[in-house]
Amino acid sequence: MASETEGGRREYEPEAEHSFPDGKLNEILPAIIEDPEISTYLEAQNVNAVTRKGYNDHGPMHIEIVRNRALRLYDLLKRGGVEFNGARDQGLEEADEPVIVALAATIHDIGHVVHRDNHAYYSIPLAADLLDRFLPRFYDTEGVVRMKAEVLHAILCHHTEEDPLTREAGVIRVADALDMERGRSRIPYEKGGRGINTLSSQAINSVTLKEGDDVPVLVEIEMVNAAGVYQVDNLLKAKLHRSRLEDLIRIVAVNTKAEDQLVERIEL
Repeated sequence: MASETEGGRREYEPEAEHSFPDGKLNEILPAIIEDPEISTYLEAQNVNAVTRKGYNDHGPMHIEIVRNRALRLYDLLKRGGVEFNGARDQGLEEADEPVIVALAATIHDIGHVVHRDNHAYYSIPLAADLLDRFLPRFYDTEGVVRMKAEVLHAILCHHTEEDPLTREAGVIRVADALDMERGRSRIPYEKGGRGINTLSSQAINSVTLKEGDDVPVLVEIEMVNAAGVYQVDNLLKAKLHRSRLEDLIRIVAVNTKAEDQLVERIEL
């Protein structure tokens, strides 16, 4: 869940700790988080998005939320018996699946340093260079090439114009849209931004991922006014479409503000 402190700084409280028994992700994830080049990209990519374009947050906090929700989504799907095909098709190990998810979630937006427009395509060469340096610390040459292929595919397919061919890529696509709470749009809103992206994210109070009854994943979204419909019925719905996860996730958005019942509930 994302929230704001009294000073306006956006904070994030992970919904659950992620611990994978074989330890591969547990070994690699700290290196991802502590890598100085990656950290600098995450700061720099917010300049075009927020400072120059007045768009919602695409910096370190967005990435932390997307990565945590991607891993949470992956974990819930695995608990529900869902099979992933990205690592498998490349002859990699099952333990490489969450590593693909974590890496792609972390660097999916670095193309913003070039331009907000078409950023998914600019992310590919930048991420490829970064992965060429980072992955050899943990994989041999064949592993580097195959992991790089899957991470780049997942990065590209967070863009709705491209269809994911793996469930790992589908997780990144959906998790990217699940960072929708009001704290994400605080800066453009305070600067006077009143575009639909800003107003609609101001209307989302919380997003929670949990085990579903009839599907592996239930996403619960609390709205405080009807403007939040745009985040759910346009942005999230578009990301879920053709994600390879459509039948595995149930999304329920509820408007909890009693005096604004124009829209009470949405289900996807």
